[in-house]
Amino acid sequence: MGSGLWSTDVYAAAASYRAASGASAFAYSDSGARTVHDALDPYGVAARESRDCAEHPATVAVAVLFDVTGSMGGVPRMLQSKLPDLLGLLLRKGYATDPQILFGAIGDATCDRAPLQIGQFESDNRMDDDLGRILLEGGGGGQKTESYELAMYFMARHTSLDCLEKRGRRGYLFIIGDELPYPTVKRREVGKVIGDKLGRDIPTEMIVAELTRKYDVYYILPAGAGHAGDGQVLAAWRGLLGQNVLELDDLDAVCETIALAVGLGEDAIDLDQGLNDLDELGSAAGAAAGRALARLDRGAPVVSEGLDLDGGSGVVRL
Repeated sequence: MGSGLWSTDVYAAAASYRAASGASAFAYSDSGARTVHDALDPYGVAARESRDCAEHPATVAVAVLFDVTGSMGGVPRMLQSKLPDLLGLLLRKGYATDPQILFGAIGDATCDRAPLQIGQFESDNRMDDDLGRILLEGGGGGQKTESYELAMYFMARHTSLDCLEKRGRRGYLFIIGDELPYPTVKRREVGKVIGDKLGRDIPTEMIVAELTRKYDVYYILPAGAGHAGDGQVLAAWRGLLGQNVLELDDLDAVCETIALAVGLGEDAIDLDQGLNDLDELGSAAGAAAGRALARLDRGAPVVSEGLDLDGGSGVVRL
């Protein structure tokens, strides 16, 4: 995966066809599907890979996972509609060399039919295809927790990134949600959803410590979500990720915020430059993106205190 080139013209043509025919951008979900699409099923997957190739010799892995439970409303549909904005900034403005983007979805493993859906890292319009395969289950358990920790486990242990393995640079992982992770990665759920056999449950803090060795991880809490602005949710995620927790007061600005965060991480821009780029493109997202990113701390990876990491590598094996 990861070959090919993104074409805004191809995206626009597909969007026009859907509009004319009445087809949905989320055709799989809107067809009445009730299970994870085969292409997004994480069970038995050795790794989703972001690899260099002749077309893309210096890839940068960018993963975007969003909560599709009922409290998140229209986030997935908005994200799909603004995909060209995200790619346009990353590519045309040179924020990242050869970005490869993976989309995935998070539910609740205690009750949902599709608790985890993970696409491929793609450089071309196949990433839009992956979005179209996501099941918008709209479930969730009715409490203030979803299975974010299960998604983080998969990304920590079942992805391989050339940007890290060849160049020592982490990828970027954005989790868009509005609730808490469960306190542990449960061995039973890992076995059922992913297929790994664990000896025991893993504290969520430990899997985050492992994950942040591979990715620069962000949690985005957008306006319009059921728990937007919730102090308990924000405090919990800040305990895990520090300043990489972003409150976004305009849902329509999520793609631009992701693009600017990558640009900042790649040292391609400072925040003022990024906001000027948005103005130049005629985007109205600058104010919201600027507020969300203003306090971003470009510090070291988060590692929870007191963890006995394997040889200092940051990899915890249980």
